[in-house]
This record gives sequence, C-alpha cells and structure tokens, in this order.
Amino acid sequence: MVTKPKDLRTGQSVWDARRERGVAYLPLSADVKTNVLVIGAGITGAIIAEALSAAGHEVMVVDKRGPAKGSTAASTALVQYEIDTPLTHLARKIGKPAAVRAWRRSRLAVDSLAARLHELNPHEAVPRNTLFLEGNQLDATGLLREQALRQSAGLVSTYLDQAAVLSRFGISGRAALLVHGDLVLNPRKTTLSFFRAAVMRKTRIFCPVEIVDLKTRRTGVVAISQQGYRIAAHHLIFATGYEVPKDLPRTGHKVISTWAIATAPQLRRLWPEQCMIWEASNPYLYLRTTADGRIVCGGEDEDFSDETARDALLSRKAKVLSRKLSRLLPAVNADVQFCWTGSFGETRTGLPKVGRIPGRPNCWVALGYGGNGITYAQIASDIIVGALTGHPDADADLYDFR
Repeated sequence: MVTKPKDLRTGQSVWDARRERGVAYLPLSADVKTNVLVIGAGITGAIIAEALSAAGHEVMVVDKRGPAKGSTAASTALVQYEIDTPLTHLARKIGKPAAVRAWRRSRLAVDSLAARLHELNPHEAVPRNTLFLEGNQLDATGLLREQALRQSAGLVSTYLDQAAVLSRFGISGRAALLVHGDLVLNPRKTTLSFFRAAVMRKTRIFCPVEIVDLKTRRTGVVAISQQGYRIAAHHLIFATGYEVPKDLPRTGHKVISTWAIATAPQLRRLWPEQCMIWEASNPYLYLRTTADGRIVCGGEDEDFSDETARDALLSRKAKVLSRKLSRLLPAVNADVQFCWTGSFGETRTGLPKVGRIPGRPNCWVALGYGGNGITYAQIASDIIVGALTGHPDADADLYDFR
C-alpha cells in the first residue's frame, strides 16, 4: 500500500441516512493510461477532478472504497474562511504578512466554492453567518484584538458584547465576533455533484481500487493496483485525506480524533438566524443546522489517532456533546439521534500541506486539513490545477513542504 491505512470513521453520520443520486464508476480490469490520476474519491478528489476536467485534462479517479465513502461522510461541513488558528495567533507563528495572506486566501476559497456550487446546483450550499464565541484561547479582549487585525486585512466582522449575544442569539455569558459569508452543505451530496460534472467531461472513476505501489520517473508515474493492473499517468495526485502517503515528510503534521452528534429535526426550536457557532477554545465546540432542522454538534477532539480507543469513547463523547449543547442553548432538544467519530489531520499552524511530494517526480499531495477541510480542498485544487495548467498559484508557498 502506498498510503498508511486507517479506519477513518465509525458510527452513522447524519449524511449516511439520506439516499443521494450516485455517480457511475467501474471496476479496474485492465491496464490503462491517463493524463492525471487522482487517488481518492472524497470531496477533495471530486473538486480537483472537476476543475482539471473543466481545464481540458484527461482525468481518472480511483478509490479503495467508493465515491464519498471515506472520511467525507463524517465531515460536519461547516465551510468557513476562518482558520482554526486565530489571525492574531497565526501572525505570531508565521509573521503578519503571511498570516494575512492565508486568511484572505481562505476567504477567496469560500467565495470560489460558493460560485462553483451555484453553477452546479443553485441549492447545493446555503449561506450562513458564523458566531465565534469567546473561549479559553481568546477572551472578550482577545476577540477585540482579533477583530482589529482582521479589519486591517479587509476581513469584516462585528463584535458583540455579552448582552448583545444574549439578546440576539439567546446565549448567555459570551461575547462573540459575528462573521458573514460562510456556507453549510451536505458533503456527500456535494462530492457526488462534483463527480457527476467531471464524468460529463469523460472523467473515469474506478472503484474499488487499492494502489499498492508506485513507479515514478521524470516523464510520469505508474501506479500498480492490488490486482496487478498498471495505471500510467503524467501526473498523480494524492487526495487521500488522512491516509497519508507512506514516504511523505510528516514534520508538523499529526492525526487526531474527533466526535459529532446530530439531533432530531426541530425547526421551531432552532436559534435565531441559524448561524454556525464555534468557540475560541481548544478543544472547541461547534454547531450548525441542516436543511431539515437538525442540529449537528461536534468537538471534544483528542490528541491521539488509535481507532480502537477512539471508537470506544463514542458513547461517552456523544453524551458530553449533548450536555454541552444543552448548556449552550437550553431551548433546543439535545437528544442524540446520530453519533459518529473519525480521524482528521492538523498542523502546527492550522494550515494544510499542499504541493509536490519531495523525491517523487510528478506526484502531488494535500493533507492536514484540520477543521477547514472543504475550504482547504478548494485551495488545494486551485494550487494543483494551476500548476498543471501552467498558471502557478501566487499563494502556493504558504502551503508547500519547504
């Protein structure tokens, strides 16, 4: 295997309970050739495949599970431009100019994703504001400093004191920043929409296909499946989420565990405006609503990746999340109808790693998405597609392996 295998998720996510229109795929039964091979049929692979096919590339996608059957279905899909690392904190880590560029690029990525989804299906993504509550990383004073730095970078937010948050949203004892222009979506549905658009342009999807070996050279790559079939490509892209390529430098990258719940539908009990809510805390609690009025609540992250230990905590973590949801919003029904757990990657800065794999000619990878997985998937697509189409991305240096 060319990636380290992981049990990506356990339990039933709220997205698993809905039937979605699928996408055509075939078993791999012969040697094949393509211009670009994408390994991974989750949301990152879908966004990249669709963009490459739109740019005129011949694209092939393989996955050992199937389209949207890995960690994508475990995503809570809060599509925000806000990075896990506050701008004031990121500026201390990588310098203010680079931190501002990273935050602005996330803003651009959300806008680009919204525009593309509107072309595919006007109802695919729903605009939502975000309420960023004070916590153990940023208190009320810290939020004001954060707002000032964002403002100087052209990223507008509104400071709400505790009285304003209570009056407007029914949350007591917390100041907050109100941020505009984020999105919520169904990650499985969105992934399949991108793949259908790519397939319309002759993109081929083969599943289940597990790649067990790679032969790289200056002119291209040969990927070898478990059954011995060979896929020759000019370029290869790992869109394997948190199943990281084995020979990839992992300095500053780690895989951790997270948990999530979803309630029963309760449209009449939801908080005003149905904004996304998350905390300036570590670990943080985060909330969103679904189209049918459920509350999705996640968090309780733990700094380990052992799947057995992670799964054993599912019941207890679901109860903790339910209690935290009830304390934050006493008017809602916090009873758990769905619960699930999964693994995700993060880096020291909260920024992903996107770029050419050192020592592997013509091979690219994106990893370390943290809580901004879908936003960073769009950025990864921009960088990789730009490089392969002869238009290098001006922000690529923020995310590469150097």
